[in-house]
Amino acid sequence: MSKIPRAPASPPAETPHDPRYFDERDLESELRRTFQICHECRMCVGYCGSFPELFRRVDRDIESGRAEGAELLDDKDFAVVVDECWQCKLCFVKCPYTKDDGAYELLDFPRLMARTRAVTARRDGVPLVDQILGEPQLVGAMGSGIASGPTNLIHANRLVRKVQEKVAGISSEFPLPPMAAETFSSWFADHRKVDRAGEAGDVVLFSTCYGEYNTPGAPIAAVKVLEHNGYRVLMPGEDLDPAGKIVRAAGVATCCGMPNLDGGDLAAFEKKVLTNVELLLPLVQRGMKIVVPGPTCGFTMKREWPEYVPTPEVKAVAAATMDLMEFLVDLGKQKKLKLEFKTPLGNVAYHVACHLRAQKIGVPGQRVLSKVPDTDVRVIEECSAVDGTWGMKSAHYATGKKYAQKLVRGVVEAEPDLIVTDCTLSALRIEHEVKSGGREPVRVVHPVEAVAEAYGLIEAKGVAGVAPAS
Repeated sequence: MSKIPRAPASPPAETPHDPRYFDERDLESELRRTFQICHECRMCVGYCGSFPELFRRVDRDIESGRAEGAELLDDKDFAVVVDECWQCKLCFVKCPYTKDDGAYELLDFPRLMARTRAVTARRDGVPLVDQILGEPQLVGAMGSGIASGPTNLIHANRLVRKVQEKVAGISSEFPLPPMAAETFSSWFADHRKVDRAGEAGDVVLFSTCYGEYNTPGAPIAAVKVLEHNGYRVLMPGEDLDPAGKIVRAAGVATCCGMPNLDGGDLAAFEKKVLTNVELLLPLVQRGMKIVVPGPTCGFTMKREWPEYVPTPEVKAVAAATMDLMEFLVDLGKQKKLKLEFKTPLGNVAYHVACHLRAQKIGVPGQRVLSKVPDTDVRVIEECSAVDGTWGMKSAHYATGKKYAQKLVRGVVEAEPDLIVTDCTLSALRIEHEVKSGGREPVRVVHPVEAVAEAYGLIEAKGVAGVAPAS
């Protein structure tokens, strides 16, 4: 048995506000302590590539007779284990040694991996691939709108993708999200609110970068569903004048910052947090909730923003943030959610995104969709192995594809009429793997799009033998 103590001498440094955070010797000690505990437990061996690599290296040293545990692991060992972590957070959700479970070990494997990346980035710089993937709002702004046609053609060109892979490290095999011809904010600016909007109150929609530039169908459906239930929807940066009329402030929302955390770029992350909080705080101070259709963004805003930028303003915004489907579930609990659905959805395969599970809010999308008549929802709790930007990198594409096969099998075995996932990148993975396997393609949509179809608010495809709503 290794002599590495299970209990930390002091609580682990988890944010850059701890003076030990960038101390490489302190980090090395914490990596060894954590890896030793993980090696003794081994419960997370199937979650990602990090744990098999960790166990293999500790076993190597023990079997050689040179060590009793993780005490001889070096920087090269640490680097491989960290590189295989795609920040799904599932190990933290399941780990019995966390502060959430009241354990004295105080393990937080994902946050330790993030710390290691931040320390490495500070020492060696942020890699080019992380600099590119860390700015989805810039990439989206340049490639959407009038530029969407040429951009999508370029993304479909195999030769261009191969060059991109060599230069930028973005996999030529991973299906990039399409650029929208009309961004969500453009649609929203021209949108005429329904008469009942505001009867139940006001709510803020944080549409996310993918919702804004790539998949505006999800936030558009969110607006229609929220208005259908009596809510007036505001965008970050909007406010109300004394008469209750919406007025626009300067500035627009930006990325939640999770891609910057993935690359260890804490300065860029903090800048994005402060930009968004400045726009959201006035609305929160008026008592409004912020609803987020993307589980990665929602998790980041709820959990990571107040950890890395612990100001009262940031904490207030984080506390007011909810997952979009979680908000609808709350309406259901209050008997305020409209249940007059017009179109059944049939057999639905519902993929539970990892970052939704990490929020520990159950499966809100499934709970809402289960209220639709003649709709059977099968929950699939398997990881897509994309999680932010990790799975898009050429270095990790093959590993991500391998770990996603449980999800793909679960979806195929469900024989669904419709596939639902809260995660845009998971949807891309599912669509790509189902198609590449030669199987019959099935639509993959966000749960709020499925709800909007069931309400008859957007064009519904219906199911076999059932006419969609007019």
